[in-house]
Amino acid sequence: MSALRAPGFPEDAVRARARAGTGEVFPAADGYGARLYGAGTPLPGTDGVAFDALDHARLVPPVFMPRRLEKLIELGREPLHGDVELSTDIGGFSSSLPLYLSAFGSTRAGSGDLSVAAGRQAARLGVPMVVGENMVPVHGYRRGGDEAQRSALLARIAAYREEAADGLGGVVVQQSTEDADSEVWNLVYSDPDSQSLLASGRLAFELKIGQGAKPGLGGMTVTGTAEAARLEGQFDVQAVFGEDSEHRLRCASPGTFTEEIVRQQLRFMRNNFPLARVWVKLHPGRDVAHAARVAWEAGADAVTVDGAEGGTGWAPNAFLAGVGLPLAECLRRIGATARTGATDGTVTAGRTGSAGGTGGPAGHCLLASGRMWEGGRAVRAMALGARAVGLGRAALIAVDEDPEAGLVRLTDALALEARLLISALGKYRADDLSAEDLWWPGQNTGVTPGRGTAAAVHAGGEETA
Repeated sequence: MSALRAPGFPEDAVRARARAGTGEVFPAADGYGARLYGAGTPLPGTDGVAFDALDHARLVPPVFMPRRLEKLIELGREPLHGDVELSTDIGGFSSSLPLYLSAFGSTRAGSGDLSVAAGRQAARLGVPMVVGENMVPVHGYRRGGDEAQRSALLARIAAYREEAADGLGGVVVQQSTEDADSEVWNLVYSDPDSQSLLASGRLAFELKIGQGAKPGLGGMTVTGTAEAARLEGQFDVQAVFGEDSEHRLRCASPGTFTEEIVRQQLRFMRNNFPLARVWVKLHPGRDVAHAARVAWEAGADAVTVDGAEGGTGWAPNAFLAGVGLPLAECLRRIGATARTGATDGTVTAGRTGSAGGTGGPAGHCLLASGRMWEGGRAVRAMALGARAVGLGRAALIAVDEDPEAGLVRLTDALALEARLLISALGKYRADDLSAEDLWWPGQNTGVTPGRGTAAAVHAGGEETA
């Protein structure tokens, strides 16, 4: 275990799951018979953690469960939680679980040994891995025979490729403005080591439009003065910590996007890299629903929405505290747009929520990230329309706790919780989740049976992590 820390995130709970796996889904076994439990019992390891609107939403099983009856008839016995099917399609990739490894870019925490270990375990699990921005401009692009000789980007791809399960998962490579200057996609697409991924349909490129932790800004890292001198030709380097400090702030450009620029960029991606899937990552902007629709209409195989709760290696305090829409609101607006046709995410009362079932509006692949670590939050996000959720900080903490199996154990616990919750809702496929499965504090309870909504969050507003 290193000195890696995640203030405001349930780090202790994640580390416990990385060590013990599915046992952490339940209270401590030695308390059985001596303790009584009920509503209001906090999740272990979450003391001092801020909860947001998505955490406060409650999953509400119905009394009558016709889909459970369908499953009973199919199986010839009473269904159990182990009968829930979690495998799905994520942005054109077959995935064993509705999970993916979120983008770790060029930050110190996200581009070293921990990211390689996380990639290995993600490959063994059969879930996709996203490689973040600015890896090549910062660390270069060096091919070599072993991990020590390869550049950071290629080391992560090679580690994933070596452990990849047959027919499952995939590698997604982000590109930002500085990456485009370095022709990252061209380098990866033409690399001989990428050909097995291309041949098996397991390579994608993601256009990064923004990220949750700092909407409207580009990537930021802290560098030493020597590295700053090396990078100042490609990045904006500033002495915000003082001229005498050994630290410098390295800033990447956020890029400029309009509807037409996004359409043209995605057309370029499809034409120039025909064997690669096309993904788009959005920050939690007020027009996120319209931006998602533009991306899908332009041919995106997946759109990732990073809520304001999304993690980062570095960002200004003001952005962490109060910029961007919370994830629950992003998902609500995208779902509302699908139902009403509005392009600004505005909602008529009683018409909020996803367009019936997960996977994004009209069957498009919507991915969500931001403080994901346990099954409850993941299932709530999928009920609001996400097909899968991304593990970022949780994944790094898990592999920091155990580089060999920490992420596997964390994922095993999350998958068990997801199966328990989805089966309790009388459903046996993650894709069958919908907004009727959620109740929000302050929601009008006059809901027509079978037509539940993800109603507006209580008047007190949404908290951010």
